[in-house]
Amino acid sequence: MDMKADILVVDDEESHAEVIAEGLGRLGHHMTTVNNGAAAIARLRTQHFDVVVTDLFLGGAEDGLDVLRSARSDSPGTEVILITAHSSVDTCRTALQQGAFDYVEKPIDIDELRNVVQRAVERTAQERTIHELRRRLDDKYGFEDIVGQSPAMLKILDTIRRVAPSDLPILIQGESGTGKELLAQALHTHSRRTAHRLVTLNCAGLSESILEDELFGHVKGAFTGAAGERAGRFEHADGGTIFLDEVGDMPISMQAKLLRVLENGEVVRLGSNEAIHVDVRLISATNKDLSRMVAEKTFREDLYFRIKGALIDLPPLRERREDIPLLIDHFVTSAAERHGKPITGLTAETRRVLIGYDWPGNVRQLRNVIENMVVLADADVSDKLTLDDLPDEIYAAPAAEPSAGPLVGMSIQDAEKELIRNTLKMVGGNREQAASILGIGERTLYRKIKEYGLRE
Repeated sequence: MDMKADILVVDDEESHAEVIAEGLGRLGHHMTTVNNGAAAIARLRTQHFDVVVTDLFLGGAEDGLDVLRSARSDSPGTEVILITAHSSVDTCRTALQQGAFDYVEKPIDIDELRNVVQRAVERTAQERTIHELRRRLDDKYGFEDIVGQSPAMLKILDTIRRVAPSDLPILIQGESGTGKELLAQALHTHSRRTAHRLVTLNCAGLSESILEDELFGHVKGAFTGAAGERAGRFEHADGGTIFLDEVGDMPISMQAKLLRVLENGEVVRLGSNEAIHVDVRLISATNKDLSRMVAEKTFREDLYFRIKGALIDLPPLRERREDIPLLIDHFVTSAAERHGKPITGLTAETRRVLIGYDWPGNVRQLRNVIENMVVLADADVSDKLTLDDLPDEIYAAPAAEPSAGPLVGMSIQDAEKELIRNTLKMVGGNREQAASILGIGERTLYRKIKEYGLRE
């Protein structure tokens, strides 16, 4: 990947700084050198660098760890690589937990340093791209509540951006708990109808008579107990959007009545002969396979094509595991704030179990699990959620099987290679997440990737 970056080299020996800068500059990077920690910290406060390469010991009041802390606070997105003697490796391992990207031992192998720097450059470029896309979507379309950076979620966000301003009917397909109502809210909020209502009705479990009354309303005396007239959901949503959740559960006899309303834009209240014109945009959602239901004659084909102006397929959480860490952090932060608990995150082991779980209830289940863990956690013991805080059904569940299948019959080396390959695939190539799940350092993971010739 051919990427150029702004790199700051920090070394108290000027000749060493120049040698490193020259070696990295040959890759086309723009190099800046300083010879003490104070100068590096001053630069980071006024200038953005993609990567900082700093010696751990700088011979002054500020050392490489101070430079790391400055980069973390003053220059978000900057990756820091430490250079150290073998005797200080433990210190650098601690620095990795504090946010350092990696470390390189002396004497420096310039090819190794180039590889580490290039990985850091790739990460900053990837995070910058994701951040910029999210910023554009959040600033212009307010999608901040839809958490995810997987290719599937970014594609869905882009689809919402494109179709939201239109009056095209939208069908959202996805398992229960995937967040279909959240997408419907985003579509309405960023449509031309946002000043009007978003009216929601869950069709599951409702009989034809109840559905008809809910959707179209009734006049006084329409049925026993109808003491007055009532507007239905379509009238209530006039000028805005109606969201029919679990539309696949609608009785087929009711489907014909819904189709007539969608085709002529008129509703007739129960017990009345007078048509009432409504101007409504329809968003539907289902956890069923409507195309299969059409083939089985349990869902009307004409209604299916009427509601499917644009189709959004929302994948289950187990198919976008790279979003799980983001969702975990989002739910922990919001739950801690809501319940006044000083919980700041999870241990690596706890995160690994949550990422490996299959989440049959999808995002809704993950949110509820995190909420319960935060509420029940003993914050006096730890500010991080641990394995002890996990619900029994999550802790005892087997981890997701790798797509490659059982590893029986493989050598240890081949099994390790497959394990690393599958983990990288599961997290979308994110080495930091993969290393955390595997329980090894990111530096060790990099060496294994290189050793086995793996590509993320």
